[in-house]
Amino acid sequence: MNDFFERKKIEFGIDLNDVQKKAVLKTEGPLLLLACPGSGKTTTMIMRIGYLIEEKQVHPRRIKAITFSRASARDMAERFTRFFPESTPVDFSTIHSLAFMIARKYLDKQGTTFELIEGGGKDKQSINKSFLLKGLYKDVLKDDCTDDELAALSTFISSIKNRMIPPEEWGNLKGPVDKAGLIARKYEQVKSREPGHLLLDFDDMLVLAEEAFRNDEQLGEHFCNMYDYLLTDESQDTSLVQHKIVEHLAAFHGNLCVVADDDQSIYTWRGAEPDYLLDFRKVYPDAEILMMERNYRSSKDIVDTTAKFIKRNKKRYPKEMHTENTAVKPIGLKRLDNPKRQLEYVTYELLGEKDLNEVAILFRNNSSSTMYVSELHRRGIPFYMKDADDKFFTHWIVEDILNFMRLSFNTERKDIFSKIIMKMNVFVSRNMLTEFNNSETTGNVFDGFIRTVELRTNQIKKLTEYKAVYASILDKRPAQVIRMIRNDLGYEAALKSRAEKFGFRIDNMLGILDTLEGIASQLRTMVEFATRLKELEEAVQNAKFNPPENAVTLSTFHSAKGLEFDRVFMIDLQKGIIPSEEDEEDVAALEEARRLFYVGMTRARERLELLSYQQDEGKSKEDSRFLNEVRGLLIKPGEAKSEPAKPSVTKLGIAINPNGIANSSELKVGANVVHRVFGKGVIIASEANRLVIQFEKMQKELDIETVLKHRILELVV
Repeated sequence: MNDFFERKKIEFGIDLNDVQKKAVLKTEGPLLLLACPGSGKTTTMIMRIGYLIEEKQVHPRRIKAITFSRASARDMAERFTRFFPESTPVDFSTIHSLAFMIARKYLDKQGTTFELIEGGGKDKQSINKSFLLKGLYKDVLKDDCTDDELAALSTFISSIKNRMIPPEEWGNLKGPVDKAGLIARKYEQVKSREPGHLLLDFDDMLVLAEEAFRNDEQLGEHFCNMYDYLLTDESQDTSLVQHKIVEHLAAFHGNLCVVADDDQSIYTWRGAEPDYLLDFRKVYPDAEILMMERNYRSSKDIVDTTAKFIKRNKKRYPKEMHTENTAVKPIGLKRLDNPKRQLEYVTYELLGEKDLNEVAILFRNNSSSTMYVSELHRRGIPFYMKDADDKFFTHWIVEDILNFMRLSFNTERKDIFSKIIMKMNVFVSRNMLTEFNNSETTGNVFDGFIRTVELRTNQIKKLTEYKAVYASILDKRPAQVIRMIRNDLGYEAALKSRAEKFGFRIDNMLGILDTLEGIASQLRTMVEFATRLKELEEAVQNAKFNPPENAVTLSTFHSAKGLEFDRVFMIDLQKGIIPSEEDEEDVAALEEARRLFYVGMTRARERLELLSYQQDEGKSKEDSRFLNEVRGLLIKPGEAKSEPAKPSVTKLGIAINPNGIANSSELKVGANVVHRVFGKGVIIASEANRLVIQFEKMQKELDIETVLKHRILELVV
């Protein structure tokens, strides 16, 4: 036993700590290994497999290692080969790969053929998942599906399958789009409408594999007998159906090692089931639980702060992450003036870095990356996109702006006019548009539309104004043109109307427009702007698939998990972004958002910088509550607490409402109130220092102290 550890220490310099050695030696029965960030879990898993082979004489083919991604499976297989070059290969694969093997045999036995409608590779599908969902969306909701809605709908369907929710209950579930449950039911019906033939997506493989174990005892025994030892990695990201598959496989022998970190569970929106880990002993009563708490990755400053930060969460195993690493540099907190200043700060810091491949820029939403892509590309700073946000450049809002611009070059183009007239806040109908397109009218499209279609006086007035705007567009710079499109041509008002109708987040839409303005700000003509967008789209693709060697990494917090860098910038740490407004409304979602923030922080080895800004487009912005939590943790005993500067309400010249609520006792759940901006609403929750109010078209959280101090709310009698 000790000879094994000594041998590997001499051969490869691998020196395991006491907990890691226990994890290697605990080979029989169920084991939950909780591994803090940077605790050497992969090395420990590989050593455990090697110990089974070399010391316990287990044949490598009797060991099954299940990973979260193909990249993880490749990485573990490569490490195993380096550590144990003489051994027969071990079966490393993803849970989906394993499920596909089981589902295929299950369907073959039933005489059922199938076709995959997700993935790609060498064979292109004749039918794909996106195509089916787009068609069903239009059939049910009588409107076209945007890319954002399609992605949300696809994730929703994946989630309900992974959570093993019976199809008969789907219709009652709240979805990301109207009638999402009905669309999901129709989607399943379409996929099975041909007798003896199924259309399968990735999640169907999981569902069928789990079903096979329950319904086909012979097949279940066949797969259970293939392995004597199971290991699962990144199990905090495993869904209920995936856990069930593992349960079936481990039922015969019970030799299961589950490696996870409940503090890094960040995929519940995709169906992950972190509570399963907390209830591990309910499923495996005799399980041993070991905690790998020593962080080998990060400096003492980072480890000490992040360990305290994550303890704000309540639903977790109590762990004490620590390190023997020394302090390097205190965590940096910077509150810049605005997003542009934040971008400039990061850019100039990067210009001074030699090893860019040891630097990362992390963000919550992919939309944050586009301005950084533009600036890095402009300055010749090489970058790698962990998440290639090429969807930004094909987003319907981007296409709308380009079409608005295209019309300015020829105001007689009915085809372009037809694409944007319904985005001008004129409230024309599709029938009006069809009538115009079928007419023989020529010349200026605004005049032609007024002549051809029966319109109200206010519609004629708007179209006449828009014609005048177009007469002045051509000599303007592209950033000015975008502002004219937003304001003078009614596009922003039309977006707000669409957001209210379909439940879109208007902030996200306006953020895309702000980004386009930022890209356009350094260009002279609309042609240059269109060309620049194409250049950036190509740059993003190259940065994803052909990145230069010494390149800074751009990644979302989600995709950064498993990575590490000497220096990390976490940007756009604002209230409403992380946590989002939706996160704030739900305790479980808020804890997951905190875990996501924790994942971002623990990517850094030596230098961690948390960045925010005070205002955007003239509107004051608040820091993320997580940033404020970190700020509080960094205050040394005896130091005065320094709060980030907040614009004072009284400086804005808003008079105190004499009838406004000044006593907290009046802020009762169920009370009807009126807000000076949001109008009438009802208080639906009151806890700690915050109120949740449901207004007619939105839900808002308000700070109670601010409400009382400035008498923002008034009771409706």
